Amino acid sequence: MGKAKAARKLAAAAAFGGGGLSVLGASLYGVLRAEARVARRIIGVNGNRVPDASGWYGRSRPGPAIKVVLLGDSSAAGYGVDTVEQTPGALLGSGIAEKANRRVHLHEFCRVGALSSELPGQVEAALLIEPDVAVILIGANDVTHAILPSASVRHLSEAVRRLQDADVAVLVGTCPDLGTVQPIPQPLRQVARSWSRRLAAAQTIAVVEAGGRTVSLGSILGPEFAAAPAVLFGPDHFHPSATGYAAMAAVLIPSTLAALGLIDDDEAEPVALRGEGVLPISFAAVEASKNPGTELGGTEVGGSNRGAGGRWVMLMRRRRHAHADASAPGEEPDDEDGS
Repeated sequence: MGKAKAARKLAAAAAFGGGGLSVLGASLYGVLRAEARVARRIIGVNGNRVPDASGWYGRSRPGPAIKVVLLGDSSAAGYGVDTVEQTPGALLGSGIAEKANRRVHLHEFCRVGALSSELPGQVEAALLIEPDVAVILIGANDVTHAILPSASVRHLSEAVRRLQDADVAVLVGTCPDLGTVQPIPQPLRQVARSWSRRLAAAQTIAVVEAGGRTVSLGSILGPEFAAAPAVLFGPDHFHPSATGYAAMAAVLIPSTLAALGLIDDDEAEPVALRGEGVLPISFAAVEASKNPGTELGGTEVGGSNRGAGGRWVMLMRRRRHAHADASAPGEEPDDEDGS
């Protein structure tokens, strides 16, 4: 089965309640379930407290504030770093405030170890603060816990639809490539690579169909990290280091600004020289799963959002946000314009 067809089948299985096991094969699923238990024991969780990045960023900048919620798992929380300034939340809040020249209120609802099945609860809590945009990072734990991809994608799709119904813009960082994680033994590592890439492609299809946009995060645990594991992996060799989280934030910031409609005019249209353009969703999703930093969002061609190949999407490879020092979150501004 072709990769694009497999991704479509996983997304369809999620949408219609199917199991999706046939896409992967029962024997492949059995291997993953057995060896995933080994990988989880090797990786472990050291129990260190993750700094909470919730708070205000860019407090000296004008209002009204941009309200950002961060949902998902340990990759969203920043598991493994020492200071709050090194967390994805602080990097994201600081970067958005700088690029948009606006105050940002960021609130974390992510949890270390979370599965996609926990997203509905996180979404309900997040909606209470009436956010402008939700950034979701989820999927790696579903792979290492051998959760059927169709189930993972269904939970994510429902979360995106719930947020969209509440007029919240959504950006999903799709499942990273787990094939370079050294503690995961063979043959699981190769299985995990195939599974995580297919999950990322299926996540992309489901999210865009639900009205959100995605950016691929294969670079978190992809080739760049394999080339410099001591720099870009944390002490457990599974979670990113502070440098790795900074690389992830550099990808997320421009796509979050795009989701908010806060990009420069020269970034609004595709640039052919960067490989940007309009594609059917299934082919674009597979392309994105193999190329970190690829952003996909729904678009129209000739007044229609669908063609013979399915939903039309705009494939973008935005300029990554230049790394700048993040600040620690502050308290609520004193003036009324900060809310």
